Amino acid sequence: MSVYRNLQETHLNRARASLRQALSWYGYLRKSGQLSSNPELVGLVKPELEALNATLNKLDSNVIRIAVFGLVSRGKSAVLNALLGDKILQTGPLNGVTQWPRSVRWQPGGKVLVELIDTPGLDEIAGESRADMAREVVHQADLILFVVSGDITRTEYQALLELRQSQKPLILVFNKIDLYPDTDRSVIYQNLQQLGAGNPQAKPLLPDEIVMVAAEPAAMEVRVEWTDGRISYEWETPPPQVDELKETILNILNREGRSLLALNALIQARNAEAAIAQKTIDLREKEAEDIIWQFTKYKALAVMLNPIAFLDILGGTVADLALIRALARLYGLPMTSYEAGKILKTILFSSGGLLLGELGSSFILGLSKSTAAITSGDNPSNITAFAGSAIAQAGIAGYGAYSVGKAAQVYLEKGCTWGQLGASSVIQEILSQVDQNTILYRLRQELGIKY
Repeated sequence: MSVYRNLQETHLNRARASLRQALSWYGYLRKSGQLSSNPELVGLVKPELEALNATLNKLDSNVIRIAVFGLVSRGKSAVLNALLGDKILQTGPLNGVTQWPRSVRWQPGGKVLVELIDTPGLDEIAGESRADMAREVVHQADLILFVVSGDITRTEYQALLELRQSQKPLILVFNKIDLYPDTDRSVIYQNLQQLGAGNPQAKPLLPDEIVMVAAEPAAMEVRVEWTDGRISYEWETPPPQVDELKETILNILNREGRSLLALNALIQARNAEAAIAQKTIDLREKEAEDIIWQFTKYKALAVMLNPIAFLDILGGTVADLALIRALARLYGLPMTSYEAGKILKTILFSSGGLLLGELGSSFILGLSKSTAAITSGDNPSNITAFAGSAIAQAGIAGYGAYSVGKAAQVYLEKGCTWGQLGASSVIQEILSQVDQNTILYRLRQELGIKY
């Protein structure tokens, strides 16, 4: 367990460092005036900056949030009450008993502090706003319990797929098992193992990912034989059967609870930073376009007038770098090693285009632009060759500059969460270290294409 504990602490520290770096960067922009100089942008990104602060505070509090989802009448509130050992949350036979999300503190085992969040049914009639509210809860949750009470319906399966897309670990809770004979219960369990993965191609759910419970067992008629020979019949309610679920949750929290906290915080931070970048780029789209076209024209003109091919490539590369710097200053977005590496490839393609243009003109016209310029005094016809080669390379240079500018926009937007302590980088780092026996391993498989 000490190995898991040390790894979890590392993940938590890396997540804190990532969030603090992001807040430090945007704090620097505010102090330097780059952010505060544009009141409209400040207002636009205020929710995301507040989200980053709230996420860091939640990370420091070490409270793990477990949200319960499911359709109406599946026993979501009953499951939580059974875990709590007290009927704190209202339950009843009618649909829609839970009107709003409600959270309750739970301290299982006396060590881990958990916040259990009950939500309205995802399919309530005339309850679209409450369903939307329930879906918002998932973004704050570190772990999801999805409660069913039999074979998954089409509606449940769609809801399950949506929750899977939230990129959060999920436990499928098969409730009301007391209503099924052992044979039926076994068949349903096997079906849930496959369907609960949310993808026909995915591996069946592991034991930690599906648990059978009877949170509020139905009353049973019991025969009572008295000492005087009388026989009577009474109704008794069996105790809840949730020990397996409680043990599963405790095992997950002890084994990877802090890693869950770290991962969820990083996902929220990544989304917030991506939203800041998107809003910034959208707001300054016209200014950026003007800068790109300005550099495109200057670079094309410089290449056309310059007679030396080597200086074309050198000057073009310098112009591309200056364009990238101008866009980065305009947006006020951090330039990480991720963007630098990606943009460098685009610059190399741009420089390669100029070199190919020089070689192409040499092949077609019989001499290069440099040679044509040098020998134009001896042979006036070479001036025509120089002009043709210069115009062709100016077009290539202009296209290259425009491509570099557009690529810089994309990578500045997408790459702000990468870099040494970028949220996306640390997410990838955490997922690469998870053990196959953890619930995070499935999340690694589901996110493997993206990371």
